[in-house]
Amino acid sequence: QVQLVESGGGLVQAGDSVRLSCAASGRTSSSGAMGWFRQAPGKEREFVATITWSGATTKYADSVKGRFTISRDTAKNTMSLQMNSLKPEDTAVYYCASRASRLLSVKVVEYEYWGQGTQVTVSS
Repeated sequence: QVQLVESGGGLVQAGDSVRLSCAASGRTSSSGAMGWFRQAPGKEREFVATITWSGATTKYADSVKGRFTISRDTAKNTMSLQMNSLKPEDTAVYYCASRASRLLSVKVVEYEYWGQGTQVTVSS
């Protein structure tokens, strides 16, 4: 079993920056990819960014490309999401996720483990 705990959310203004962190514990995979997803009220959970275990390869949703940066510290078993130039439409609960496969994935169903989520609210 893998436990994921997100932190770093909050209420910010449009244009501000926020850094989310995800701490992994338990039977973490030594090579699995990880990702960030988000879910706004009344909407389905959607892909934000994903990263390989080494951190060498990343992929972003078009809506956040150039504004968000995903990173990973394998020594500390943590993953982060630096979010800059935030917009009101970025308001959502952000979830950290991990999968056993080393392949990147943008699909919710392909991640086995999920954190409880952290709220990010961007006011205009």
